[in-house]
Amino acid sequence: MQLYHHPYSLDSQKVRLALEEKGIDYTSNHVNPITGRNMDASFFRINQSARLPVFQNGSHIIFNTIEIIQYIERIAVVSLGGDDTFFSSREVVEWMHKIQAWNPKYFTLSHVPEKYRISVSKFNRQVIIARMSESPELASAYHCKLKDAYETEDKLKNPPVLKRSEEHLVRLLDEVETKLKETAFLAGDEFSMADVMLIPVLSRLVLLNVEEEYISSRPNIAEYWVLMQQRPSYKKVIGKYFNGWRRYKTLVKTWCFVRFRSLLRRY
Repeated sequence: MQLYHHPYSLDSQKVRLALEEKGIDYTSNHVNPITGRNMDASFFRINQSARLPVFQNGSHIIFNTIEIIQYIERIAVVSLGGDDTFFSSREVVEWMHKIQAWNPKYFTLSHVPEKYRISVSKFNRQVIIARMSESPELASAYHCKLKDAYETEDKLKNPPVLKRSEEHLVRLLDEVETKLKETAFLAGDEFSMADVMLIPVLSRLVLLNVEEEYISSRPNIAEYWVLMQQRPSYKKVIGKYFNGWRRYKTLVKTWCFVRFRSLLRRY
């Protein structure tokens, strides 16, 4: 089983947490979207959305995050010889869809310093243009991604778009806060795939330095977040890259790569 992912990708984190929690072995393939690796023709041919993650088991390829996690659950059930009771309940699935309905893109990018965001965006547009010339048979699909890149920059200048993204997040967190008043975990008294979906969202808020406003201000979520960070799966999938000083190492390493490649393109 192959997983194409990257530590920065929120959906990649969700899938990797599921794999770790279920104890499923897989081959890890890093595809860094910030440095444009998701636009390489070899990857783009199997996934013209260029989104992460991509899960492949033989000839079976899955792109949808929730579908990947449910597939992982089925693999775990078969491995353990379990029955239907081992699958996520309807409440868990409902929470999974609620969390996945929030698109973190605009909220995340709006909290990245403008000079860094613009540099990465420009670099990625240059990568797409280069790939178009290298793989003319994929030019139409690459052109769609180039159009998406320009549209994203336009939307980031549109306050209503950013406001809607934040309001959606606040509604979700408020609902989570109410639920955690009743139960230890998001969908009951046991850890589930609903928690797998939520953990990366909370981690992203910490990474963006908005923990005080969105997590600490909600006591039940704050207590829950402390608990989630103790899980071995969190430490391996997220903490390894973003806890404490590691977040700066990960971000600086990527930023230096983008700057170096950008400078090379000038000469």
